[in-house]
Amino acid sequence: MGDYDDVTAFLGQKGPYFYRTFFLLNTIFISTGFFGLFIVFVGATPTHHCFIPDSGNLSEAWRKAIIPIKVVNGQEEESKCSRYRLDVVRNLSALGYIPGRDVNLTGVEQECCVDGWSYSKDIYQSTIVTEWDLVCDNEWKTPFASSTLFMGFLIGSLLSGQLSDRFGRKKVLFGSLVAQLISVLIQAFSPSWEVFCIMFTFVGASQISLYISAFVLGTEVLSKSMREVFTTLGAFLHYCIGYMTLPWIAYAMREWRTLLIILSSVTVVYIPLWWFIPESPRWLYSQGRVEEAEAILRDAARRNRVTAPELDVASAPKNKYSMIDVLKTNNIRCVTLMCLFLWMAVNIGYYGLSLNTSNLSGDPYVNCFLSALTEVPAYVVSTALLRNCQRRPLLSAFLLIGGGMLFLIQLIPESAAIAVEMVGKFAFTISFTVVYIYTAEIYPTVVRSAGVGICSSAARIGTIAAPYIIYLGSINKYLPYIIMGSMTVASSAVNLFLPETFRKELPETVEQMQQCKGRRYPSNIK
Repeated sequence: MGDYDDVTAFLGQKGPYFYRTFFLLNTIFISTGFFGLFIVFVGATPTHHCFIPDSGNLSEAWRKAIIPIKVVNGQEEESKCSRYRLDVVRNLSALGYIPGRDVNLTGVEQECCVDGWSYSKDIYQSTIVTEWDLVCDNEWKTPFASSTLFMGFLIGSLLSGQLSDRFGRKKVLFGSLVAQLISVLIQAFSPSWEVFCIMFTFVGASQISLYISAFVLGTEVLSKSMREVFTTLGAFLHYCIGYMTLPWIAYAMREWRTLLIILSSVTVVYIPLWWFIPESPRWLYSQGRVEEAEAILRDAARRNRVTAPELDVASAPKNKYSMIDVLKTNNIRCVTLMCLFLWMAVNIGYYGLSLNTSNLSGDPYVNCFLSALTEVPAYVVSTALLRNCQRRPLLSAFLLIGGGMLFLIQLIPESAAIAVEMVGKFAFTISFTVVYIYTAEIYPTVVRSAGVGICSSAARIGTIAAPYIIYLGSINKYLPYIIMGSMTVASSAVNLFLPETFRKELPETVEQMQQCKGRRYPSNIK
């Protein structure tokens, strides 16, 4: 099995078979850009204050003064969770008193928003916040809703790797597509916040399963020269296209239920691709399904207009592998544990900055688009760097840059914060790109999906925490950046102890991965 790349060299590095597979897999990644971050708009909190009933018989002056003014982060703003007692204010208004002149407002008793809230519709027509009043005492429910997506990521990461290694990359890929379509559609009709969160967990599980299975399938099917392009300008750039398209769809559809229905309908167009995307021959060989693998390779040869020789791939291993195998031996366990921490830190930085775009000054739709647009040059740059640079120093360097920007953002004026945040997003995007291909190169074919899956699971601990880290900004606006920056800098140091994989053959068996020692990766795998 170790000579798979040599045996399939007759297909060449390019050709119609590779181009078609490359294009079709990448179109699927566009949808992942929608479903990973639509919570930025669906869960946005508009400007709001206590609702004042029209039957209050208040003068215009008292209607304007009934909401207390509070100082938040050095700026005055209307209270979001309290008002002056309506019965008291009604009596004062009936007596003809003028607020601030005849009455000292600081002495008037306050009450909570017993009649609900009034929400601004300048930006959003409706969100889950306005639908279920997720403000004040229920404010914690918004970051929790975001976290349910990432809980789904955790579940999907744990299950998809093992399912993909057992049943095949293609079956899990299209099963995830169907699950994603159904989950988002049901979520659009959620009767309550609880149902929304439950379905968001399914959305997360299907979305990450789709991403991982498509990523691994492309890594194994495509030629060596196209593999690096696929994992950077391919998978990530097409994810970014979906991410950039999302704010404009959300701008046109400002009612959250309609937005989810539109997004779910996009998935339907991918179902027919089942008949055009092949299973991974590399995986089929690893399962002993030699005839199926050879049939795919002969079809690939026909499409590439080359003659297929007599295929002679070494016998497939008879051992069955699972996620436990990436933790069995001390050598592999150390590599896996370092990867777990690395993925967690990268995801906290990446999703922390992505989810924070609605909290930045300026238009949230433009901010989200700019955040996505920043990723485009990052993917272009990462493609060039991955072709010419070792993985280990490359990843550590951009983790340091991202962490540095997170610390720097606390020292500059708020007007310039978005520029520094975009630089940080640029660095984290490159780190995100490198860590995906780096991990896929470290683990062997027999447990590659499981390896990427378990690392992605650890990353979900970071993404589950990300909304709450952003929520800490309501306590101290610098606190989220201090936490994210510290983790990122620490991970850049841990990364230096991983094996180098630059210009090495992909390992096929666990035994080949076990040859990894300390900070070295063997130059000759036998």
